[in-house]
Order: sequence, then structure tokens, then C-alpha cells
Amino acid sequence: MAGGAREVLTLQLGHFAGFVGAHWWNQQDAALGRATDAKESPGELCPDVLYRTGRTLHGQDTYTPRLILMDLKGSLSSLKEEGGLYRDKQLDAAIAWQGKLTTHKEELCPKNPYLQDFLSAEVRASALNFLTRGPPQGQGVLSSDGVWRVKSIPNGKGSPPLTTATTPKPLIPTEASIRVWSDFLRVHLHPRSICMIQKYNHDGEAGRLEAFGQGESVLKEPKYQEELEDRLHFYVEECDYLQGFQILCDLHDGFSGVGAKAAELLQDEYSGRGIITWGLLPGPYHRGEAQRNIYRLLNTAFGLMHLTTHSSLVCPLSLGGSLGLRPEPPVNFPYLHYDATLPFHCSAILATALDTVTVPFRLCSSPVSMVHLADMLSFCGKKVVTAGATIPFPLAPGQSLPDSLMQFGGATPWTPLSACGEPSGTRCFAQSVVLRGIDRACHTSQLTPGTPPPSSLHTCTTGEEVLAQYLQQQQPRVMSSSHLLLTPCRVAPPYPHLFSSCSPQVESIPVFGALCSSSSLHQTLEALARDLTKLDLRRWASFMDAGVEHDDVAELLQELQSLAQCYQGGDSLVD
Repeated sequence: MAGGAREVLTLQLGHFAGFVGAHWWNQQDAALGRATDAKESPGELCPDVLYRTGRTLHGQDTYTPRLILMDLKGSLSSLKEEGGLYRDKQLDAAIAWQGKLTTHKEELCPKNPYLQDFLSAEVRASALNFLTRGPPQGQGVLSSDGVWRVKSIPNGKGSPPLTTATTPKPLIPTEASIRVWSDFLRVHLHPRSICMIQKYNHDGEAGRLEAFGQGESVLKEPKYQEELEDRLHFYVEECDYLQGFQILCDLHDGFSGVGAKAAELLQDEYSGRGIITWGLLPGPYHRGEAQRNIYRLLNTAFGLMHLTTHSSLVCPLSLGGSLGLRPEPPVNFPYLHYDATLPFHCSAILATALDTVTVPFRLCSSPVSMVHLADMLSFCGKKVVTAGATIPFPLAPGQSLPDSLMQFGGATPWTPLSACGEPSGTRCFAQSVVLRGIDRACHTSQLTPGTPPPSSLHTCTTGEEVLAQYLQQQQPRVMSSSHLLLTPCRVAPPYPHLFSSCSPQVESIPVFGALCSSSSLHQTLEALARDLTKLDLRRWASFMDAGVEHDDVAELLQELQSLAQCYQGGDSLVD
């Protein structure tokens, strides 16, 4: 089944990476469940790129993520490290034994109520209630195929994200009770997927993996290095055509060091394969947490530079407004109501963007390889890119794609997701853009004969032509790659309730996503370097004691400044 699939192996490193990954795999699982839906164009995305086939000892076929994840002791909750699909070796040995058996059963950790209830009758009843009474005013429309359609584009930026520190938001009661990513993962994992780092704790203040040097040292230990290598060989050797690796890595804590060593290992052992790294940062932080903020800054800087050295492409992903020490408010989405303090919410939005911007190397026909995508975006040493997304894409009932795109005017159509500030006024060097979930009938304008077209977009004969011409108008002289898909992004439960306080659970949404090599990174990386120069490292001896030398910091500063210069191609759209 995997023949010619151009397989990708995913590594998830860290707890917030686990949150993003859980949403990501839930979305893939929901898409698999709709693969036979006659309303959708079949075969646009190839699930074999991300999934592998297998068979249990009972002869049952399995279809599981091609995944290796690493997290700390205490992060699994009720999830078993070996998964639930395959019988463990001790039980196999017990079956072969013909003598008497004594069974000792350990008390299981109870599942989170949210995972138990997400498909409850109450949710189904509320959806039925909505369909019979109609949508709330000023929100949007849930079409008959379960796709969310907005009613109109509001003026300005829209309402700000709802945070517990400002405006209280009515949440599904159990959403706030989700503590770990395993509380809401609904996908079965292979026994070789989960690798726990037992020497550090997820909970509590003691025994935390909080510094870059600690993370590096984890994969220098033979135990963990050999375990990772064994799992890599297991997955890689069964691939027919491995195009590369996708790394989801926490940047804010010691997992930045784990990610750096993992990327180095991949580069050494699998030369020529693509390595695309998503550096993940949770929501906004507060000034009062001095040590945590300094560690966050140092880990982000070290992780970003080391990952850039060993990856084909690196993209920071965050709903915060800054990578540095200066706190910035979280980003706004006009049609989403999210709590920026909940990892469950932030990770869902980032996973939705990730599910869209990774489309090019997951296509069934005419796929763009990971290496080719990275080469297109990272020319002239620009291996760090930014991400942005419009979630959901605002296509009102009765509108065509040209109508909707024209309403953006000259503004950048997506919300920035890389903590690099607003993209307006910056220069784009190259971009990869994906628009998905728009009905084919809406791709082009259906003007009455004799009606003058409102714009050149309204004269295009295909949706692909509309999108390409729009990007050309927005960013002339920029290398652009674009894809238009009928398949929407799945947001079925347990995806959080973000679309309004009273709407039902939306099944799918159209999304507009982009990866950009942008001059905004010049200012962002320079600001990161300036923050580092202000630090008195003598005050943070604990970070340095974890395996970082003063010379390492000096070298880091030089590399950050050199990388920042790569993006100093002008701060406007005109050369």
C-alpha cells in the first residue's frame, strides 16, 4: 500500500509538540474516516505519506502513524507506552507457559472526561438543535456538508482572542481539565512510537527538562540514542521511497536541545532526505516569570540556530507575538474564539495551519517533495521561514473565490503564526500557498452575460488561475507556488469548540495557509540577538551548568546576527 507513497517519518519532541501532534493525528484520522465520502474529490491527499500498514499477532490489519514521539515521565495519563494494538512480549510468554498463572493487574489511570464525552448524545443533540433552529446571528453558516461558511468579512481585525485574563469565555466544561496531550488523542499508535524520557518529570518543579544543554545530553546517552536509532531504522527500512522527516519540536524548554541532536542524527544518517522542522512555542507568557522567560529566550535561540544548521527548513510556530523577552498579545483570528492560556486551544489552531501548509508534499498527484519545497523557500541561506493562515477562510454564501479574495484589498490575507509581528510592510522573497475546502462551483465568477467584471480575477476560467493571479498581484516578482484543493480541513471532535459560543461542533473548514521567506525575520532575529546581549549570564549559572559554555553563547550571537542579515533585503515590497 505504501508503494510510491513518498513516505514521511514524523518526530514529535516535547509536551507542547505532543498537543499539536495529537490534534494533527486526530485531523488525519477524521480525514481517513471521510475518504469514501462521495461529496469530496477522492485522492487529493495521500494518507500513506504519513501512515504505515501493519498486522497484529491476531492477523488484524493496522494503519498507524509513521511516528516517533518523545516526552517525559508522567505525560501519558491513561495511554499505554506500548499502545493498545499489539500484545506485549510478557503476555506472549505467559501464553506459551503451560503451568499455573497468577495475574497482577495495575490500576489504570482514568481517561479524561473530555475524551469519553466528545461523541456523546449531548453533542449530537446540540448539532441537531442547531440545524433545526438556524445559526446565531453575526457568526457563520454550517452548510449541509458540515463545512463552516462565514457570513461576511468584518471591518478591521475582528474581535480579540478571549483569554482568561481579560474576557471570560464560556468553554465546554471539561476543556480546561485537559492536562496532557494523551487526554484527547483518539488515534492508535504503534508500539515503537512512544519513547519516554524517564530521568525527567513532566509534573512538578523538580526534575524538569528545562535547559537546552540538558536536552542535548539526553541524546548523548547511549540508552536514548540507541533507542531512537533503532526506532528510526525500523520505520525507515520498511519505506519504499522515504522523502524525509518532519520534526515537531518544543523550542521553549530542554526539548530544543533534544531536537537539535535528533536533527543532527538525521542529517548524518540520512543525507539527501528532507528535514522540515516546526519549532513550537506555547501561548503568551508573563513578565513575572523571570527565570522561565530567560530560559525560554535562551532555549529558543539555541534551538532555532542548531535546528537551522541541521534541517532543510525551519519554521517557528506560535500564537504569541514575539520570540524575545518583550511580551506581546496573542494573535487575532476574526472568526475564532480561543483561550490563549490553554495549550489545548493554541495547539489546535497550529495543527490546523500545519495540516494545510504541509499539503504540497502529501499530494497524490504532482507532489512537491520536501527537498524541493525547502530549496524553493530557503535560497541564499534563508532556511528559516514564517507561517500564516486564515482560519477559516471567509467565503460567504453566494460568493465566488474572486469576490472573497478582492475583499482583502491589499492587506495580507493570513494571520501570522511565527511570532514575527505583522507581515504588512515587509518583503516576501518566496512563498508556498495552499487554499483548501472551496467548492468547485465557487472557484470562478459566474457573472451575468454583459456584466463588466469587477476585477481581473473575475475573468479567470479556473480556480487555480484565480489564486495564481491573486498572488501575482499581491506579491509581484516573488517566487510563488500555489495549490487549490477541494478537500477541507477536518475539525471533528475532540477538536475544541472555537467557532462561536453557541454553534454546534463544526466538521470541516476551508483554510488558507502559507509559508513565506520574509524580511520580517530580519527584525525578529536581530531583536532576539539584542535580548541575548543584555543578559548577565552570571545570574543564570544553572542554565550554563546544564552543558552550555560562554563561548557557545558568543558563537550563537554571531550566528544569529549573520542569519538576520540574510533577510535584510529591504523592508518594503518594492526593491
